[in-house]
Amino acid sequence: MAHIDAGKTTVTERILYYTGKTYKMGEVHDGTAVMDYLEQEQKRGITITSAATKCPWKGHDVNLIDTPGHIDFTAEVERSLRVLDGAVAVFDASEGVQAQSETVWRQGKKYGLPCLCFINKMDKIGADFEMSVESIRDKLLAHPVVMQMPMGADDSFRGIIDLVSMQAVFYQTEKMGATFVEREIPAELLDRAKQYRDQMLEKASEYSEELMAAYLHDETPTREMIYAAIRKGVIAGELHPVFVGSALKYIGVQRLLDGVLAFLPSPLDKPSLTAHKPGQEKVEMEVKCDPKRPLVALAFKITTDAHGDLSFLRIYQGTLKPGTRVLNPNRDKRENITRLFEMHASERRLLDSAGAGDIVAVIGLKETLTGDTICDPKKPVMLPTITFPHTVISMSIEPRTAAEKAKLGEALADLRREDPTFECKVDPETGQTIIAGMGELHLEILQHKLVHDRKIDVRVGKPRVAYKEAISHPARGEGKFVHQTGGHGQYGHVVVEVEPLRDDSGRWSRESEFISIAGGDEVPREYVPSVERGCRDALSSGVLAGYPVIGLRITLVDGSFHSVDSSDLAFEQAGAIALGKAVENAGPVLLEPIMRVQVVVPEAHFGVVQGNLMARRGVITDCRLHGNMRIIDANVPLAEMFGYSNDLRSATGGRGTFTMEPYTYEKVPEQLAKDIIL
Repeated sequence: MAHIDAGKTTVTERILYYTGKTYKMGEVHDGTAVMDYLEQEQKRGITITSAATKCPWKGHDVNLIDTPGHIDFTAEVERSLRVLDGAVAVFDASEGVQAQSETVWRQGKKYGLPCLCFINKMDKIGADFEMSVESIRDKLLAHPVVMQMPMGADDSFRGIIDLVSMQAVFYQTEKMGATFVEREIPAELLDRAKQYRDQMLEKASEYSEELMAAYLHDETPTREMIYAAIRKGVIAGELHPVFVGSALKYIGVQRLLDGVLAFLPSPLDKPSLTAHKPGQEKVEMEVKCDPKRPLVALAFKITTDAHGDLSFLRIYQGTLKPGTRVLNPNRDKRENITRLFEMHASERRLLDSAGAGDIVAVIGLKETLTGDTICDPKKPVMLPTITFPHTVISMSIEPRTAAEKAKLGEALADLRREDPTFECKVDPETGQTIIAGMGELHLEILQHKLVHDRKIDVRVGKPRVAYKEAISHPARGEGKFVHQTGGHGQYGHVVVEVEPLRDDSGRWSRESEFISIAGGDEVPREYVPSVERGCRDALSSGVLAGYPVIGLRITLVDGSFHSVDSSDLAFEQAGAIALGKAVENAGPVLLEPIMRVQVVVPEAHFGVVQGNLMARRGVITDCRLHGNMRIIDANVPLAEMFGYSNDLRSATGGRGTFTMEPYTYEKVPEQLAKDIIL
């Protein structure tokens, strides 16, 4: 996990090569990386979807997921971290901790993931190892333990110093780093290496009395002693070993893999999970990594292709075989697992069975969604689901031809199943299909999937803001619907009064209410529901710009009827006419949706971001400091929030994030209202 462009995919490609999973080294910049197998990933040089694989290393199987760095694809990171037991955070040596590094680190902490740090790109201009370690300490409030230090930087980066064995390691790049030579540490680096080693032993000794005794008595501790102590600290989530290298130049990746085996927990080292009985949150159940117990697995990702849904599962307990009948307690549905695969990016290998600790893909689950539990029907159990952030941006989408409408509906339903941070709904007020996602790039990729993968020609536009109308003072309106032609005619006559209806905070209420005080000799009781129906129908389109009217108290005060010609229809029409006139006389105003926005930015960018929010007619309601980040709460009109994600990114160098949710409706300023009404 890492910020965009820290080199996650390149590190992954090297791991696949050294573990024998691939025989040819893939490169992101050539578009040949195994893990970036989608056309858009190869074209843009970014990771969009998290690719899973399994590779052997020194007698162990390592399940590996390469996640995207872009904030728009945060769901991919969220779901991967939820099912893994440890993480490697990759940092760019010339940048240290960047915006998205902070976000993924926070996500990892949420799931209590032990984490190693890999400072990559030591060969890059401006690479600074000490600054990078310092930024891990300061910005992530982490506890880095330096396990290796680099020899040189930029063009002069030539290898690493292993602080446990106190050896200098030189890699032979012409052999793609597969061979290396260990020599004595160069004299000019010896003092610095001893300092780092002392710091490492000091931190590690807090987790081992044996190591503490050796350290205090100036004895040389063994590698096993050091590793055992650091492993204990890592699994407790309190130490973060730092490795260093350059994946592009083939330096340091094998040692990082050794570190994964040495320090990150296997499924057996993780504490038992707490699950609960379906429908009984209070009845807790223990889930252990034991292949002999009843099956418990979590579906963390679903991809749709021509052959149906492929569901990715992390098996927490028990054993899974093809042809098994399983229960999905979240949907209360029985499902069949027809085939079982081990995944290697987009390639699949058929399996006969998989046990606790494995990550596999299965075919056959029809009703299962991301975050659902799969278990043994005889022993139902539910794991905590995966929570995803709310969407922040939306736009309208429509097919260019009527024939493609049904195809679009199906395709959107498939995308919704695949991607929990994608939403689509039909706006009842505008009739448009609105799609919502995590950012403009996210929606762009989804649009590309529809056009290129599904061959549906779509038009996208900016969504309309759902304005409302309200009234500013009480008024009266009279409505007559008379249609008398000699035979059986129509007659309805009502008088209504309207007044603004406000909630406790003094704002217009979202609802409207109707009461009748007219006597039975003015409007007979059986016609009152028809009058109300007519009034409520008229509320759906206001008098200023045709937007719905909210926040009214409507009172039926008077009227008259005809013993033969009056009818429900006549009174319904009369009610609609009366309400229209009353609203016209009551000083109608235009209201706009106000969003509650929270922005998290580094202190250095606070002034610019605050100014930008105020320029968008935002009202800052609170502002506080958390670590070195500033949290700003503001109420901002939705109409002003379009394009904000891009503005915020450019103003903060990608380090600012924001969330927004609907808050209330408020009056649009006069000048702006004129433009909207026109």
